[in-house]
Amino acid sequence: MIFWLVVPGRDSFVSSASPSYKGHRYPVEVIAHAVWLYFRFPLSFREVEELMLERGGIVSYETIRRWSAKFGRAYADGLRRRRPRPGDKWHPDEVFVKINGERKYLWRAVDQDGNVLDILLQSRQEKAAAGRFFRRLMKKTRTVPRVVVTDNLRSYGAAHREVMPSVEHRSHKGLNNPAENSHQPTRQRERAMKGFRSVGGAQRYLSAFSGISPHFRPHRHLMTASDHRAEMTVRFAIWDQITQAASRPTTA
Repeated sequence: MIFWLVVPGRDSFVSSASPSYKGHRYPVEVIAHAVWLYFRFPLSFREVEELMLERGGIVSYETIRRWSAKFGRAYADGLRRRRPRPGDKWHPDEVFVKINGERKYLWRAVDQDGNVLDILLQSRQEKAAAGRFFRRLMKKTRTVPRVVVTDNLRSYGAAHREVMPSVEHRSHKGLNNPAENSHQPTRQRERAMKGFRSVGGAQRYLSAFSGISPHFRPHRHLMTASDHRAEMTVRFAIWDQITQAASRPTTA
């Protein structure tokens, strides 16, 4: 049996763009909790299955995989819609990832507050790839930054002059720590998954991961314990709103 801890007031949220659970026999709370476990922590589907079993939920790892594929991106998009307007200072960066033995490049951009703006897997580091990423960022955020801060990769400068010449460009490796630090959770997840199997699968997974994982990673080192608990309570309430889950599961 699964026990639910109901927090007063948190079940009053109603989302206008929530995913459909039609045809699913498991409660929304169970689905949302399994997806949260998978995208929040470096766990395999089998490990999530074991954690769900400890709480009394009998669900196979294959079902958890399907839930993550179906609802992960929807949950991430819902969280993104509720974020404040992106900051005006963008920090793009790229790191290589191995997919089936081939080197690909994961492009990522964050604003000055550390919010992930977008991610894109590409095969190259050239000017065209940087320009494609800049255009995608402006289209997705529907805004143009005040300043772009990058490392010393020359492709950024060439793409900047072509795509957003009126935007200030600062090129210095030491100034781009926010973007470099944002790659760390992805690296941790990549190791836990023993790498990605396809470009399309990696793009789909990382699109959901970059929307869900940062939501539960506030700047804890800048908060007191009580402030952190209060902040996480708010973030869990937003999660419940997005997923339509009235409460968080816990053991009694």
